[in-house]
Amino acid sequence: MQTALQLVMTGLQIGSVYMLFSLGLTLIFGVMKIVNFAHGQFFTLSAMLVAVLVPWLTTRGVSLPVAFGLGALAGIAVSIVVGLLLYQFGFRYFQRDLVGSFILSIGFALLFEGVFMHYFGGAVRAVPPIIDGDVSFFGVNLTAQRLALGLVALAFTLALYWVLSATRLGKAMRAVSIDHEAAMLQGIPYKKIVFNSFAIATFLGAVAGAIMAPISVITPTVGADYLVKGFIAVVIGGLGSVPGAIVGSLFIGFLESVGGYFFDPSSANMAIFVLAMLILLLRPKGVMGNG
Repeated sequence: MQTALQLVMTGLQIGSVYMLFSLGLTLIFGVMKIVNFAHGQFFTLSAMLVAVLVPWLTTRGVSLPVAFGLGALAGIAVSIVVGLLLYQFGFRYFQRDLVGSFILSIGFALLFEGVFMHYFGGAVRAVPPIIDGDVSFFGVNLTAQRLALGLVALAFTLALYWVLSATRLGKAMRAVSIDHEAAMLQGIPYKKIVFNSFAIATFLGAVAGAIMAPISVITPTVGADYLVKGFIAVVIGGLGSVPGAIVGSLFIGFLESVGGYFFDPSSANMAIFVLAMLILLLRPKGVMGNG
């Protein structure tokens, strides 16, 4: 029982970060009907800036928690600016164009991967632990840092869910995702809603990168792994479905937790791909059925 509870808690912690990442993908697809393969670059840019700025600030006398906060703010802000530039000069011309947006986003992803390699180098970077110690409850042990960052990810997820369900912006985004032409006929400013949706999606990807930096090794290609698993989570849950993205992310988190404990990480990754194939064969619209 104790082992099962430990695996569940570990799976929730892993899945909480995937939730943030996959929610950004879901938001962009739901509103703009495009697949953004450059989404992982916002994650990478935010994480890399945290990994670069934290050591630089701490060597200049800034305390580690403050340095991490400043690095996270800088990483998120720069990622949002880059994301909005990509939207303004690229993605806004390919809305509801799956083929065009696919080619464009792949090009952006390759471009930024090369830029990151050039300016950050290929070395593996790590951020020192921000919070020391462990937290124990009901016989389950989790590092305080992983628990805190998982709770932050969960808080942002709940905040997005509240925005989508209880605010005018969220209701407008949902209306546009269902039928953008009918939404415009009702007076909803389509261009403004799309712009805000892309900004929020970029913000979520950047936050995921910032909170993952202290608990993972950071490389210029780290976003690629999260991009693949984020898309799998979206496919499992159902394209365009926010609850589906949450369910799919938790599936992946539990598979990594259980598979990594009983087998090895490579077997867990294989199980994730097998699950995705089974979902596509048995329920192509995903678990939540939004298509």
